Amino acid sequence: MTMIDRRDFLRLAAAGGGAAFLSGLNLPAHAHAGDGDFYFVQLSDTHWGFSGAPNPEASHTLHEAVKAVNALTTQPDFIVFTGDLTHTTDDPAERRRRMAAFRDIAAGLKVKTVHFMPGEHDASLDNGAAFQEFFGPTHYTFDHKGVHFITLDNVSDPGARIGAEQLAWLEKDLAGRDKAAPIVVLTHRPLFDLAPKWDWATRDGEQALALLMPFTNVTVFYGHIHQEHHHQTGHIAHHAAKSLIFPLPAPGSQEKRTPLPWDPAAPYKGLGFREIEAEPKKASYEVTEFPVVRT
Repeated sequence: MTMIDRRDFLRLAAAGGGAAFLSGLNLPAHAHAGDGDFYFVQLSDTHWGFSGAPNPEASHTLHEAVKAVNALTTQPDFIVFTGDLTHTTDDPAERRRRMAAFRDIAAGLKVKTVHFMPGEHDASLDNGAAFQEFFGPTHYTFDHKGVHFITLDNVSDPGARIGAEQLAWLEKDLAGRDKAAPIVVLTHRPLFDLAPKWDWATRDGEQALALLMPFTNVTVFYGHIHQEHHHQTGHIAHHAAKSLIFPLPAPGSQEKRTPLPWDPAAPYKGLGFREIEAEPKKASYEVTEFPVVRT
């Protein structure tokens, strides 16, 4: 396999709850890792089961992404998939076939600690029932080397809501936590109103952000919009990941969110995944974007 080059390296250094974005850094990942430091990989929007334009190689793209992650010189501590594992279908049996196929392909990753969460394509037609059969709860928490991870489900409700029950669960989880402790939120849709007419919003996302706002070191990683995007809600930084099926236009740049056309001269253009190096003691993150390449 051809070794992939690092590109679009960003330093996301949280300082007093804020985030500074410095482009053009050329440090190798993990160069300054300390005892408590770690890194993980985020993949998103694989849409297994999609076929046709604008990705004539849809049946190969996820396989290529797995190869690319397996080829990383240093393997991550864990991997997260931030939703839309499969492409939507009205057929419950086909939905489960796609989830089984996705699960089997993802099992080819060298790293065996993998956290899954649903996208609306996986969960909105059956309130996450099939997803839970294959991958477990749609929302949960885990801790890794001093960082508290919260996985929120803003897709199982077809109305694009987190819902009162899950918000109460989030409030209970946050109660009593150190306000300066590093928290990473993983979700599919953006929690803020990025482009509501394109379904790029969560209807009660502001309630979740209000619960998170008292904590000074919160970072959100999400998917759904099929492109890299960075946003601040007060001191909370939000970072969207590229898709592994097709790119979408910039938020609000045109009337409809139609996928960008396939470029035969540059297959997989606009597709990719990212690695995120965490320094828990500083509540800082270094994000490196990787392209998917044909092998």
